[in-house]
Amino acid sequence: MEIGRQTGLVLEGGGMRGVFTCGVLDWLLDHRIDFPYTVGVSAGACNGLSYMSRQRGRAKYSNIDMLEKYKYIGLRYLWTQHSILDQKLLYQDFPERLVPYDFEAYKANPGVFEMVTTNCLTGQPNYLSEKSDYKRLLRIAKASSSLPYVCPVVLVDRMPMLDGGIVDSIPVERAMSLGYTGNVVVLTRNRGYRKTARDIRIPWFVYRRFPRLRVALSHRCECYNRQLEEVERLEDEGKILVVRPQGKLEVDRLEENVDKLRALYEEGYACAGKVLGGLTFNFGQG
Repeated sequence: MEIGRQTGLVLEGGGMRGVFTCGVLDWLLDHRIDFPYTVGVSAGACNGLSYMSRQRGRAKYSNIDMLEKYKYIGLRYLWTQHSILDQKLLYQDFPERLVPYDFEAYKANPGVFEMVTTNCLTGQPNYLSEKSDYKRLLRIAKASSSLPYVCPVVLVDRMPMLDGGIVDSIPVERAMSLGYTGNVVVLTRNRGYRKTARDIRIPWFVYRRFPRLRVALSHRCECYNRQLEEVERLEDEGKILVVRPQGKLEVDRLEENVDKLRALYEEGYACAGKVLGGLTFNFGQG
């Protein structure tokens, strides 16, 4: 597989398992590797923002050090923000004061960055990008990471949105459809992993205003497992490179054990070196 100007970077989500991705992205930044196109979902979208602004270590600091300090995951936020996460802290205080986001550096990055959301009206994925409106950028990131059932619906361009992982957890087909025929895919699960939970029909009174979203949620496990099978097929055919954890993860989506998170970050950094370290990256226009 040639690593060049038709190579994209695809970032899966996975909540706090995304600290594996933080390690991969810091390895890329340490080796000054930029991609012409990057697409991220949920935690992959949020971590990808720091990669696109070239703020090495920012995603790790936000996910581990700031979690240890602020404890921003918890049921108590359901009472005040209707969310399992302290979204005010994550999408207002962090980027504006506590872990300032370098929006100017992000704008100056010539690469295209898309974030995946689920449109609650259509039940389809939306692939959104923004390089001029800072507030809209953060709203897209917030929508892409808003887990169903435990986070509120987010309006982007007056459209109700939720976590992009509902319908497109691993958007490699999106990258290929745009002409990026070879891709580096960062997963947060080991090879061979499949969801074992069975899909169930979502009752009518859940998201009653969004019947197509209910349909999408009713096929979530099937959709994700199908994408994992496709990724493994493309990998075996040499059409993509995959950086993933080597063994079964001991980290939950809403993990709060910072020792586990630090270990997973280090694993991500090491795995990136093993998979990508011997490759030549040529993103020139030749």
